[in-house]
Amino acid sequence: MPENCKVFNFNEYIVDTPGICHKLSCGDALFSVYTCPLDQKSADIWSHNNYVVYVTEGRKIWHTTQGSYDLQAGSCVFIRRGAAIIEQFAGPGFCFYLFFVSDEFICEVLKTKTTALPSTEKKYYPVIHIESSEAVHAYFKSMLPYFNAPQVPDQSLLQLKFRELILLLADNKNNKELLCYFCNLLKSPQSVSLQTVMEDNFCFNLKLEDFARLSYRSLSAFKRDFEQVYNTSPGKWLIEKRLQHAKNLLTVAGKSVSDAAFESGFESSAHFSRAFSKQFGVPPSALKKQAAVLN
Repeated sequence: MPENCKVFNFNEYIVDTPGICHKLSCGDALFSVYTCPLDQKSADIWSHNNYVVYVTEGRKIWHTTQGSYDLQAGSCVFIRRGAAIIEQFAGPGFCFYLFFVSDEFICEVLKTKTTALPSTEKKYYPVIHIESSEAVHAYFKSMLPYFNAPQVPDQSLLQLKFRELILLLADNKNNKELLCYFCNLLKSPQSVSLQTVMEDNFCFNLKLEDFARLSYRSLSAFKRDFEQVYNTSPGKWLIEKRLQHAKNLLTVAGKSVSDAAFESGFESSAHFSRAFSKQFGVPPSALKKQAAVLN
């Protein structure tokens, strides 16, 4: 993980950093085998593409606004494009396969299926569990020879392997949450809800350009559409939303002031304390003490 970086694009980091992992690419799809060094306790990441994680060794927890997901050897998840905090643990290094893939690529592959996706109304979250079937385990094992090959495989072969994974995941009816996401992509791949993007990612210290990219909009279109939906500016909405989230972390979850600031997307505890005091008329440390007495 990059040092002294508050939040970084994980997809671009893998692409642009030489020598950190084995990787294969085809178009904007990227497959890699990555061993993550334990050089920091946690890391703030985001990705403009979705990505599949298949763990072969170690443990990490992906924290999102919708919940936390404990990933250990054998775990396989589909992580929707957006942000997360990765919590690391001492012990064996974390080794995993990563497959970054765009919504467009997924839709292109799904349209080639000879059988329709099963209809499902199940809600989907930022991190979607994938059933760890024998077929899934076999697929990732089958990828290893391509990473160890003396020469880069032909692009047409890589495209077949990348498409195979999407079709494999879509062919399992037990992946109901993922199938719901896939069905929604086929209905409206470019019609991304601003509310979904903002609610899933507001507590991460992303730039407005990042939010715009996640919603498939230019910065100007993002600002225009945002004000039409929320009747306020993105900057003002983010501050208020993050402060309310931090307040809940302090009074309900019992988080420290520094943890509440970090987990709500503020650049520093000092900036957080000033904004909090202005919004609620009391410093966060004082509110935390009041909540402790009442509880």
